[in-house]
Amino acid sequence: MKIFSALYDWTLRWAEHKFAPRMLALLTFAESVFFPIPPDVLLAPMVLAKPHRAWSLAALTTISSVIGGAVGYALGYFMFEPWIEPIIIETGYQAKFDKIMTWFTEWGVWVVFIAGFTPVPYKLFTVTAGLLQMAFLPFLLVSAVGRGMRFFLVAGLIKLGGDAMEKKLRQWVDVLGWLVVGLIILAYFLTR
Repeated sequence: MKIFSALYDWTLRWAEHKFAPRMLALLTFAESVFFPIPPDVLLAPMVLAKPHRAWSLAALTTISSVIGGAVGYALGYFMFEPWIEPIIIETGYQAKFDKIMTWFTEWGVWVVFIAGFTPVPYKLFTVTAGLLQMAFLPFLLVSAVGRGMRFFLVAGLIKLGGDAMEKKLRQWVDVLGWLVVGLIILAYFLTR
């Protein structure tokens, strides 16, 4: 089934739309606060569609993510008990949240940097930083550096790969898509 090829083509067409940068900023902001889909899925095709804008798109993604991270921090700082804690409990994330709290105790501000750079859910770390009342300026700085490194790396690799990368992605997109679905299902059953 070539579901992912059609989705890939749709995303590439959307990446060329005049409102695509606004949607990228909105998606990135939302991902830093609550949305589960990482902005890389829109950043990468936008860089493929307009490689000359790779650095400005990476900067837009970074800025939007850090602003969203600041909102996540504020939610943790001011609204944890009435809003965030019930969601964590209801969705069954209490054990993961407790583990994140332990990482903050052990690693301090560096855990935010790692969360910003890696594909782990950055939003959980922004809320936790606010809850623990981490100093805001170091939080902002490591968020900007971690997220910036990630998004500039993605944009740079896609720009560097160019047409050859686009052809390889098109060739393998369905296999990769089904592989990701399989890994998600496997992870679900392993964590139950």
